[in-house]
Amino acid sequence: MNEMTTEQSRFPERVSSGLLGLDAVLRGGFLKAGIFIIQGSPGAGKTILANQICFHHAAHGERVLYVTLLAESHSRMLLHIGQLEFFDATLIPRRIYLVSAFQVLEESGIRGLLELLRREVQSYEASILVLDGLASVEETAGSSREYKKFIHEMQAQAALNDCTIFLLSSSQPVAVEHTMVDGVIELQSKLYGRRAERHLEVYKMRGTGYLRGQHSFQITDQGIVVYPRTEALLRLPSGQPKTGSPIATGITKLDHMTGGGIPSSCTALLTGPPGIGKTTLGLHFLSQCNEDCPGLHFGFYETPEAISDKANALGLPLKSLMEQGHVEVLWQPTTEGILDEACHRLLEAVKRRRVQRLFIDGLDGFERLTTDRERLGHIFAAFSNELSALGVTTVYTSEADLIGSVSGLPLSNLPLQGVSCIAEILLVMRYVELRAHLHRVIAVLKVRDSLIDPAFHRYIITNSGITIDEDASEAEKILAEAVQQNYPGSRVLRAGRTRQY
Repeated sequence: MNEMTTEQSRFPERVSSGLLGLDAVLRGGFLKAGIFIIQGSPGAGKTILANQICFHHAAHGERVLYVTLLAESHSRMLLHIGQLEFFDATLIPRRIYLVSAFQVLEESGIRGLLELLRREVQSYEASILVLDGLASVEETAGSSREYKKFIHEMQAQAALNDCTIFLLSSSQPVAVEHTMVDGVIELQSKLYGRRAERHLEVYKMRGTGYLRGQHSFQITDQGIVVYPRTEALLRLPSGQPKTGSPIATGITKLDHMTGGGIPSSCTALLTGPPGIGKTTLGLHFLSQCNEDCPGLHFGFYETPEAISDKANALGLPLKSLMEQGHVEVLWQPTTEGILDEACHRLLEAVKRRRVQRLFIDGLDGFERLTTDRERLGHIFAAFSNELSALGVTTVYTSEADLIGSVSGLPLSNLPLQGVSCIAEILLVMRYVELRAHLHRVIAVLKVRDSLIDPAFHRYIITNSGITIDEDASEAEKILAEAVQQNYPGSRVLRAGRTRQY
């Protein structure tokens, strides 16, 4: 029995937020008949989130009471949320009841407000109550003790009427009400340079686990969309790693160099400079897809149309595979976006299509999306574990400055630090500058648990794709001449090592 099932059995009565991402953060939703604070600065999205919860439950036949204090008028609120997809005017007042209680608070104080809430909840038989404007209650309370008694009375009402209550408040540090309620969620908007991102954080959720830390969210035409932190969501893979026969790369010689192909359900990292042919190799890899082996191209720089045209120019059957539904091409621009949104989109496509071959073109694309580079290693490790459990064989590309003179060090400037945790296979493609020409060479650095051909091999790119030399003789000659060109008088012992006389 997994962790989610265990918690659900201990707390079977859950109230869904109606947001899949938020329910994932909360490990299933809010506890029924609990009282929760949703806080944030003006414009953070509190009212949208509260209404989204309300409309979700009303759409499923429940009755909801939305009470406002010193907040925007109901007409203005409905005008704003009326543009969002979750809004359904037919639910008002059939299932959603709007009540303004500020005048009651002004004239009758907190006692009058409590009586109003008790009467309206019972009258409408509401299972959800939202009180928008908790700050007005605190300002009206004559003392801290009176304010505490209000929160206590609300807890009693929630239990007595089997009603889940949400209190909307402005952001503030730890306050007295935080210690009394069942949960506290804060919505934030932060600037990173000139770029703004929205974050959601659960500070407290009494009696149940939740995903800690800040989780990104967006306000879209659909309403609020929450993206749980990828490394937290995938902290444990969904199953055991799957094994199988090696996977063909689509290039016969490269299969020989890797000891028979890429091990099934493993991760390969392909690194090299711009224009070296990394994407082309990935298209060879995806050209082996079929109905029983679906594939996915996830890239940051080229549109699906550009990828299709490139494959056609290379004589690879990717366009027909796309038309048959055997390969999907997803483009994730890096101009504006959220790291966890991209990760969610990728993982959703993998699961939806039951992908077995995955080509991710550009690890640096994830870096452009993040505001915290330290997360990337954790995310890639979590991704690799989950993809392996799903039976996906993955090829990543990473850009490296492997261009120019060999200078006796064919692998200089190769950023290998930290990649061993995510890649069982390491492939390097690089240029070798010789007189007025740039030659391309490829080598296999590592294939876990396989015998490999570690030598550099020259390759060319033609209208039939990548063709790799059968042996290393031409690459050895090129590397030797390149070293002589840069270090006259040296003698090459082997590719990449020299001895001076």
